[in-house]
Amino acid sequence: MSKAFALVAGVDEVGRGPLAGPVVAAAVILHPERPIEGLADSKKLSEKRREQLSQLIKEQAHSWCLGRAEVEEIDRINILQASLLAMKRAVEGLPRMPGLAMVDGKHAPRLACRVDTVIGGDALVESISAASIIAKVARDQEMVELDRRYPGYGLARHKGYPTKQHLEGLQALGITPIHRRSFGPVKRLMT
Repeated sequence: MSKAFALVAGVDEVGRGPLAGPVVAAAVILHPERPIEGLADSKKLSEKRREQLSQLIKEQAHSWCLGRAEVEEIDRINILQASLLAMKRAVEGLPRMPGLAMVDGKHAPRLACRVDTVIGGDALVESISAASIIAKVARDQEMVELDRRYPGYGLARHKGYPTKQHLEGLQALGITPIHRRSFGPVKRLMT
């Protein structure tokens, strides 16, 4: 690897599919001398293992940063653009701009460094796996807190995804400020 690309950030987001809450992204630059065992796609790990790895990543990575896009931004610019914005914020929040950002998926945010997209990258590239893990843990913890503020929707359980429980909660209790009004099931309740 050339010196120009000495700092490589893995980038991933979570929360594109839910009806509620922000989309959260992470950028992680792993430390070559502090490997982390067990990195994998966050969706394939137990909640307990994700939380353990998230703590390890934060302690041992060269650097990491979370970025997010709020519900209002998602509704204004659409979920894809909001996801790219969250990723951009995560990379730009790193202490140093990497020479290369490896982004999970096929869409890339505009960054001041080279960007490579990797479909299935959260299972293939350790730094993307690390980003996927800390982003998921952060968003899941936030949804547990939002469940306390907005009881009855089951947010702690389903993390805002359109489950039967969530849809029934929306029907019975109505739309909250954390619901994405541009998403079909929520939009239909507004008409």
